[in-house]
Parts: sequence; C-alpha cells; structure tokens
Amino acid sequence: MMKPEPNKAFKPIPPRGKNMAGATQSTAENLVPALKVRNLSCYYGEKKAVDSVSMDIYQGQITAIIGPSGCGKSTFIKALNRISELEAQVRFEGTVEFFGQDIFGRGVNLNRLRRQIGMVFQKPNPFPISIYDNVAYGVRVAERKSRSQMDEIVETALRGAALWNEVKDNLKKSALGLSGGQQQRLCIARALAVKPKIMLMDEPCSALDPIATMKIEELLQTLRDKLTIAIVTHNMQQASRVSDYTAFFNADETRIGQLVEFGPTAKIFTEASNVDTRNYVAGLFG
Repeated sequence: MMKPEPNKAFKPIPPRGKNMAGATQSTAENLVPALKVRNLSCYYGEKKAVDSVSMDIYQGQITAIIGPSGCGKSTFIKALNRISELEAQVRFEGTVEFFGQDIFGRGVNLNRLRRQIGMVFQKPNPFPISIYDNVAYGVRVAERKSRSQMDEIVETALRGAALWNEVKDNLKKSALGLSGGQQQRLCIARALAVKPKIMLMDEPCSALDPIATMKIEELLQTLRDKLTIAIVTHNMQQASRVSDYTAFFNADETRIGQLVEFGPTAKIFTEASNVDTRNYVAGLFG
C-alpha cells in the first residue's frame, strides 16, 4: 500500500444523528443489493487496473467510493454500467449482478443497461443543443413520445435536478450558456429523464465552485429516496456528509487498485479496521 505522508491532517466530521449523511442508518442485513459485485477485476489490455473487488451497493442508499488518485475508483465505477467499454479497450473478470442479472452475461442490452444505470461524469458534458433537447435526448432515442408527454418528462427531470426554476424560461437556449454548476445539474436531469434505478457519479463536484457543490450535495439528499447512488469523491467532508456506506480503495506497489475496506460511513470515518483507511480519512496521505 502507498506510504502515508505526515501532513494535511484532517479531523473527520463526527456523525450527525444516526449516520454522517444525517439519515437513519440501515443495517446491511435489512438492505437489498442493487448491485452485487463479486471478484471484479478490470484490465486495460494486459494491464490489470483493479483486482478482485467484492462489495454490495445497496438499494436506496448512497455509497461513497474514496481513495488516492490512481487507485482504480473511476475504473471501478465505470465498470458498473460498462460505460468504460466506450472509452478504451477494457475487459473484465468476475461478476456484477444488477438486481440478479449479470451485466456481463450474454444478451445484455447495453443501451438499456446504461439507461437503468445512469452516469454523471467529472466534468459537465452537455450536448451543444438546447436545454430542452439535452433532457429529451435519451428518451427520444429509447421511445416515441408525444410533445405533451415529452414536455412533462423534461419538466419533471429538471425539477428533479433542482434546475427547473432557473431555466424554465430559457428551454430553447443552448445548454452551453449555463454555468458549470447548472450544466452538471442539467446532466443529472438528462440521466433522470430516462428513469434510471441507479445513478453513478464520478467526481461530479470536482470542477465546481463551493456554492455549486453545495447545490449538488443538497440534490443528492433529495434523490436518495428515489435512486440508488454511488459517488466517487476525493472530498472526505463530502463523503462523510452525503453517504450511508463508504468503500476505500488503495493501490499496491504495482499500482493495481484494490478494495481495502467497505462499511457504514460512520464506521469508516471514526473506527475503521484498516490502518490505511484510518490514515487516509485523517488526511495523512492521498
């Protein structure tokens, strides 16, 4: 494992209420895995990037994925809806079950899978078309809707992303004219429009200012009742504020990413079992 550096000490935020996200912590025994990951390894060509990860992402919970740069967090989360196959020559070993279906199984419809398991990326990536057409895009690809039906879908998605009041009078204007924070919420609305069951987020706030970041965090709390969310973040305060469960990844001396520890966020941040986990959340390396 990477050696800790004695600097940048960070004192973990104490739990608020029953867990750090401010919501009632459910025990794993009472939860249903939306994604069940078993012995998942990821390769780029012949190079192994992530080694034999096993963990559950529970339905209706927010799971934070933390760890230093280069430990395989993004590789891992992009494997969960196979979006990484659009970016590079990648192959997988192991299984990922999405409510019982192996996403690597024969006959899996990747377009449907990626609608059901949505993705929000590190940098906002709105299409160079109108705000309305951005939100409607995925729905139009999947099925035909009347104009009134589409209007309702677009409004519902924008309201779900806490953006409707800011853009309702400018739906025909280019999405590229929005601020960075608004663009990221538009990308969330675009994903919400196709009614996913899971939302994957890869550092969604890293390119945003503190005010825009706060709005995204507030949005996560409103979405938690409707969606299962997994979020990669380098921000320890953010992970402790928004998540119910936390997975800590690290890389060994060969730069292969591994899952070191997984559990309730309150436990990971206050009484982690692994010394590397404790050192990382304390800000001693990373």
